[in-house]
Amino acid sequence: MSSPTGEIPSAARDASRLTEPARRVVRTEVVDAPLDVAEHAALVSDAAAGAVVTFAGVVRDHDCGRGVERLRYVGHPSAPDVLRAVAADVAARCRVDAVAVSHRLGDLEVGDCALAVAVSAAHRHEAFAAAALLVDEVKRLLPVWKHQHFADGTREWVASP
Repeated sequence: MSSPTGEIPSAARDASRLTEPARRVVRTEVVDAPLDVAEHAALVSDAAAGAVVTFAGVVRDHDCGRGVERLRYVGHPSAPDVLRAVAADVAARCRVDAVAVSHRLGDLEVGDCALAVAVSAAHRHEAFAAAALLVDEVKRLLPVWKHQHFADGTREWVASP
């Protein structure tokens, strides 16, 4: 059984790996271009990894019972540095081989990917836990704000200071 940080019992961990996890951060980007989750998965692939977990944070067509037409993400200039720090922290805390994470800025339509995450690890429990932690920490710490445009013509800033 794994912990929220992706740890597995030491007996299983010691018997299953030939080497310690690499804990590499292979990509952290805050960009205004489309994101490709499959590309992130390819970046984290590793011969020691028995699992590659991906996450795509996608613009949905609703929020709090209202129809969403589109949104705009705006980032603070420190966002790339914060994203690098978050990825490094998760890689250091979890038994992963590699992590890749990118957040998109600018105008996005329903269905566009706003957050791309990929994590590789020896075991699925480690990879799932690390990916979940990475997404949660990005959502909690990254200085990026969402300006939603609703179908009724109204607009709303989300998580804006």
